[in-house]
Order: sequence, then C-alpha cells, then structure tokens
Amino acid sequence: MEEPTARNIDVRGCNVAVRRAGAGRPLLFLHGASDAGLWTPCLADLAARHDVIVPEHPGFGASDTPAWLDTIADLAGFYLDLLDQLDLANVHLVGHDLGGWIAAELAVRNTRRIASLTLVGAAGIFVPGVAQVDPFLRTDEQRIRDLFHDPARADAMVKRAARPEFEDIGLKNQTTAARLTWQPRGYDPHLAKWLHRIDVPTLLVWGASDRVYPREFADAYAKLIAGAKLVVVPDCGHLPHIEQPQLFVATLEEFLDRKRAAA
Repeated sequence: MEEPTARNIDVRGCNVAVRRAGAGRPLLFLHGASDAGLWTPCLADLAARHDVIVPEHPGFGASDTPAWLDTIADLAGFYLDLLDQLDLANVHLVGHDLGGWIAAELAVRNTRRIASLTLVGAAGIFVPGVAQVDPFLRTDEQRIRDLFHDPARADAMVKRAARPEFEDIGLKNQTTAARLTWQPRGYDPHLAKWLHRIDVPTLLVWGASDRVYPREFADAYAKLIAGAKLVVVPDCGHLPHIEQPQLFVATLEEFLDRKRAAA
C-alpha cells in the first residue's frame, strides 16, 4: 500500500497541507468537518488507480487560517485557484459533508477542469421537515457517535479522538466549521437554485443510517442535479468512505468506469 507524500502548497498566500499518492487521472478529495487530515484505507485503495490529492481546507488541521475565510463560497473559489495552480485537468472531484458542499459550490461556478462530481453525505442544502442531529449541540463523544451505524466503529473513533495530540486540531477544526456553517446552520439558502448548472456526471453516495444529513437530503440533491445517480449504502451512517470503505470504493470505481466507457 503506497504511503502518501505530504507537502505544503502556497495558494495566493494561503499555505495548505496536502497529501498525495498514486498515478493516473487526478482525484481531488475534499474532506468533511469530522475527518480533516485523515488518510483513510479507501483513499489508499483509490490511489491504486488514481492520482489522489487530499488537501486540508484552509482553517483546518495543519493549513493556514486566512483572514479572507468567511464562507463556503470562499473555499470553492480557493479550490478553483488550486486547480489552476496545479494545472489539473479531467479531475474527479469527490467531497464529503462540508467538502461535498464545497464541491457543489465549485461545480456550479466552473467545471472546466472537472470530469465528474461525487457528493458523499453532502451538506449545503436545506430540506424542510427532516429531523437531523445538530453537531454544535452535542458533546464531543455524541458528535462522533452520531456519525456511525456500527457502535464498535464509533468506540474506536472516540478513543482516537481522545488522544492528546488531536485536541488542539479538533478545537481548530470545530472553530472553523462554526465560523463557516453556524448561520444558516449547515447550508447555503442560494445553492439549491444553481445546482442545475452542474454539467458533469454526478454520483451521490449516502449512508442509509445517516443522521447528520438523512436520506431525504440525497433525494433532494438527486432532483436538483440533472442526471445524478444515487447509491444508498446499507448498514452505514454519515461516513460511507470510512464505515463501508470497500463498498464505497467499488461504487465510485464502477461510476467512473461507466463514465469512461460512455466517453
């Protein structure tokens, strides 16, 4: 299994930490608020076929917190600049949770360098009448347990998060997430009306037991993005790429293979 290289990249004065491994067509993975900085087994598997690039968002982990960072739209613009700076083309863009919101905001603006879009348990839109947990009203342990279908996996993540070396990073990540998503809580009231502009093949991957952004959010995204394909992962919460990594990778690779065959 190839280990990723870690480096810092300066994008218009903002220094971001980036992990990268593999070869082939680039796959840019935008992490969520809960999994910043993780190089997960599914990313290692994807690196067997793709050039996998995983930045830590500005304001998260080891990346700078720039003065200009106020909204998710700011991050979408930042990643368009990053794609230009790295001169990447035909990129498979994958975003989870907060990263899915960023990816959707990016795609409604400019898909010139994007070949496909995959949203995984994505934030960003509002669905009236759907009950969901509010991470800002939960304890640290409750917030982690809300992410999983399998309590044993939640136990392991709770233990990991309690390690002293993750305390400062966790606080930084939560502070930035609150700064970006506090009000309106977890969505942009203007995003839904522009999702029709997404003009690349789109895959939606959702955990059947997602309590953070339940299945109804997947259905809403599917209606708003023309031609989007929805796959619901059984026995899975908000983290399909962590809780069901093999199924997640197989689902994504099948989608990308079909896209290549159609082209």
